Amino acid sequence: MSQWGAARIEELLYLHPGNPDLEADVHVDLSSVSEAVLEIYSQSRSPITFQPQDIVSPEFRRTSKKSKAPVSIRRSSADEHEHIDWGSNNWVIGGGKTFSGHPFLANDPHRSQQVPSLRYWVHLVSPGWNVIGGGEPALPGVSIGHNEYGAWGLTIFAIDQEDLYVYETNPENASQYRYGEKWEDMTVIHELIPVRNRSPVAVELKFTRHGPVLHHDKVNNIAYALRAAWLEVGCAPYLASLRMDQAKTWEEFRDACSFSRTPSENMVWADSKNNIGWQAVGIAPIRKKWTGLLPVPGDGRFEWEGYIPIKSLPHILNPEEGFFATANQDNIPMGYQHTLGYLWTDPFRFARIQEILGSNRKFTLNDMTALQLDELSLPARALVPFLRGIRSKDQSVEEARQALLAWDLVMDIDSIEAAIYMEWEKKLSQNTWSRLAPDGRDELLPRKSLKKMIDYLTAPDGRIGQNPTEARDKLVIGSLEEAVQSLAERLGPDMANWKYGQEKYHHIFIRHIMSRAVSDELRSKFDIGPVPRGGNGYTVNMTTDNLNQTSGASFRLIADLENWDHSLGSNCPGQSGDPDSPHYDDLIDLWAKGRYFPVLYSRTKIESAAEKTTRLIPKN
Repeated sequence: MSQWGAARIEELLYLHPGNPDLEADVHVDLSSVSEAVLEIYSQSRSPITFQPQDIVSPEFRRTSKKSKAPVSIRRSSADEHEHIDWGSNNWVIGGGKTFSGHPFLANDPHRSQQVPSLRYWVHLVSPGWNVIGGGEPALPGVSIGHNEYGAWGLTIFAIDQEDLYVYETNPENASQYRYGEKWEDMTVIHELIPVRNRSPVAVELKFTRHGPVLHHDKVNNIAYALRAAWLEVGCAPYLASLRMDQAKTWEEFRDACSFSRTPSENMVWADSKNNIGWQAVGIAPIRKKWTGLLPVPGDGRFEWEGYIPIKSLPHILNPEEGFFATANQDNIPMGYQHTLGYLWTDPFRFARIQEILGSNRKFTLNDMTALQLDELSLPARALVPFLRGIRSKDQSVEEARQALLAWDLVMDIDSIEAAIYMEWEKKLSQNTWSRLAPDGRDELLPRKSLKKMIDYLTAPDGRIGQNPTEARDKLVIGSLEEAVQSLAERLGPDMANWKYGQEKYHHIFIRHIMSRAVSDELRSKFDIGPVPRGGNGYTVNMTTDNLNQTSGASFRLIADLENWDHSLGSNCPGQSGDPDSPHYDDLIDLWAKGRYFPVLYSRTKIESAAEKTTRLIPKN
C-alpha cells in the first residue's frame, strides 16, 4: 500500500475526521514494513483452533484426554475463518420520550458468536451490592447491567491506542537500537515453554522502551516494536466495572468511568432520577506531531505526551434531543480539541437508530425490542435505486431487478429479495473495489467502506470507463447478473427457493473451539446449529455479511427504569458451558427468533420463577 501514495489511500479509506497527514517520516521506508512485521501481532488477535495431529507439524502435538486422539493447537489462518465484523449498539432515552415518563437503556454488544457463551447473566447480591447483568467469566463484576439506582451499557469507542515504532539497530550488537544520539539496550527475556512429551521450547523475547519487538530484520538492521497504551499499569480490562456496579448517581458513574482505561468504550447511563448520559472512556495517547496512522521512528522524536484525562473525553448529560445513541460511529463532537482516532465503522446502524429515536413520538418497551431487532437496510435504500432504468436481457435477472425495486428493504429471514440483495451487494462490492484499488489489489485494503463505495457509485469517475455513468450502470446490472447466477448455483434455479434465512444461505452455526479435535459423536454435542438468521452487517440487528453469522449481538439488555422487573434480556446460546447441561443451548432458539426473557430483579419475582436453589454452607 505504500506505493499507492497518501492521496489514494485517503480516498479509499473511510477516515474521520478527514484529511489526516498520511505522509511517512523520511526516516521510515514503508516498503520495508512487510507482513512479517505484523505476523505476531495479527496472530495474537486471531482465533485459536485445535486440529488433528496430521494437519500440522509434530512439534505442536498434544493429546486429547477424552478422545485419546492426537490433536494440535495452532492459530487460525485467514482462509479458515470467515471475516468477523465487530460492533455494538447502545442508546438511552429520557422520560420525556417514553409513555411511562421513565428512561430506557438498551445495549447489544457485538462480539464473535461462540460456545460457551462470551457473556453470562449474573445477579450479585451481598452487603452493599445488588447488581444484575452480564460480564465475561474471566473478568470481575458486571460490565453491562443495573443496580437499584441506574443502568449502564457499552459499545466500542475507537481510540487509537497503538503505534508501530521503527528502529535502527546496531550492526555490532543486534540487541541495541538507536535512541537519540546513542545506542540503547533492549530488554531481553529468555523463556522455556514446557511441551508435553517433548523438550521445552526456548524463546527469546525482546523489548524496547516502547514495548515488545514484533520483528527484527537483522539483514537491514531494522527492528519494529509496538507501543500500546493498554499495556500501561491499571489497564486490566473492565476492572472499573466494580466501581460502576455501585454507582448511585451520574457523578459517581463518571467517577467510576475515570478508572476505565481499556477497552475504549462509549459508556451510557440512565438513572431513577430521570438522568441519561454518555461518557467516552479509554486511555488516549496525546500525539502532537503525527496522526498515529503510520509507523514512526523510535529514535525519540515521536513520543506520546501523556494521556487525556478520561473525564475530559467526550461526554454529555441529558441531551436536548431526549436520547443518545452509539453504534461505533464517529461521534466525536465538532471542535473537540484532541485527535482520538480515524477509523470508525460505517454510520448505517447509527443512522437507522437515530432515524427511529429522533422521530416525534413516545416509546414503549416493545419499541425498544423492535429497534434492537430492526433489519431495515439503509445501504439497500441507497443502492437499489441504481437499478432503475437499466434492464437485463436475461429474464431471471430482470425478474430479480424488478423484485428489488418493489422490495421493502428489510433483511427479513423469509425474504427472497433480501437474498438477492445480499448476493448483489457482495458482487457489486467486489467489482467496484477491484476497479478502485490500484492494480486491482483491493485485498490489501484493511477495510472496504460501503459508504465510500456508495459515494463513488453516486458520482463515478473515469476509473470505470470513459462514460462514467454508463460504465456505472453496466457495473450495477452486471453484478446483479453474477448474483442471480450465484444464487441459482447455490439454491437452485427456482427463485421461490431463494429464501434469505436458511441453512444453505444466511444462518448461524457455532463451532466449539475443540470441535475439530474430537470425535464425530462429541462434535455433534459441542457444535450448535445451523439456525436460519435475518439481518446483515449493516442492520441494527447485526448478523454479519457472511453466510454463517460469525459475530453480532448474543447478549442483549433493555433496562426499564420504571420497574426493574420489567427489564428484558437475551443470551446465546445458553448459560452453561457443559454440553450435557440442559442450559448449554436452550436459549438459542429464543434468541434466533428475536424473543427475550424477563430480567427479574426483586427477590419476590426471582423466587417465584426459580428453577432450583443451591445453598453452599461452609464447614466449621
